[in-house]
Amino acid sequence: MAEGNHSTVTEFILAGLTDKSELQLPLFLLFLVIYVLTVVGNLGMITLIGLSSHLHTPMYYLLSSLSFIDLCQSTVITPKMLVNFMIENKTISYTECMTQLYFFIFFAIAECHMLAAMAYDRYAAICNPLLYNVAMSNRVCYLLVVGVYSIGLIGATAHTASMVRVFFCKDDIINHYFCDIFPLLELSCSRIFINEVVALCLSAFNIFFPTLSILSSYILIIASILRIRSTEGRAKAFSTCSSHMSAVALFFGSLAFMYLQPTSVSSRDQGKVSSVFYTIIVPMLNPVIYSLRNKDVKVGLSKLLGNRSL
Repeated sequence: MAEGNHSTVTEFILAGLTDKSELQLPLFLLFLVIYVLTVVGNLGMITLIGLSSHLHTPMYYLLSSLSFIDLCQSTVITPKMLVNFMIENKTISYTECMTQLYFFIFFAIAECHMLAAMAYDRYAAICNPLLYNVAMSNRVCYLLVVGVYSIGLIGATAHTASMVRVFFCKDDIINHYFCDIFPLLELSCSRIFINEVVALCLSAFNIFFPTLSILSSYILIIASILRIRSTEGRAKAFSTCSSHMSAVALFFGSLAFMYLQPTSVSSRDQGKVSSVFYTIIVPMLNPVIYSLRNKDVKVGLSKLLGNRSL
């Protein structure tokens, strides 16, 4: 059927997490608290690292970048979600939807590769400690961060460019709480083969490549740790990696569940729950994970609070 026979969709309706009216207020309060904690935690981490001279190392430079990505990722999704909990007209314009899609993809891809860069940093610190200052020099850190954002920029541009060529003329209700790739493609009236190929290739690359990099790094790290004779030395080495491993497992697990499974109505509804983890919960938990399991962060926070109290 020719596209000219259809009216073009200029705005969408976000279905949200649930259509049960009695759950709207409790969910609003829950996600409001989560968002406030996310903003406070990530801004606090960025500020702490910036003000604490002993945290001016490659590891914490990358952690600061991760906190920035988490803060932005949550801000792209959560405020609109909170508004929709409290209003009946849950519309989002086509332009706003494409903008949200672009920045969501940008920061999601950036987080994947930032976690891989942090794994490389831990590999360099534990497996080659004598060459660490060379392997993770200021120039290398800068190039890693630039590379992470460049990959995110390329991926987001490719996804969004392929999405704007799609003609929407079906039902305008997006079965999600934000503008995501597959829920949008379900509304298409035009061929989406190119979009599916782009989504599959980029999702595979941006999930499998960082995952393989992280696994390779940690296999070498564990092998190196096991060669450490002292129990205290092994425990210290493991402690420097445990927080990063927790963040990686939570983020990549929920991301893979959403993007690397067959498309169906039931899987899409399950995908909403999975999406909550990597768009809202993970950005809140990362500062907690890295602060509670990191002595340097605790020391920096104690010094900062001590100075403020004087």
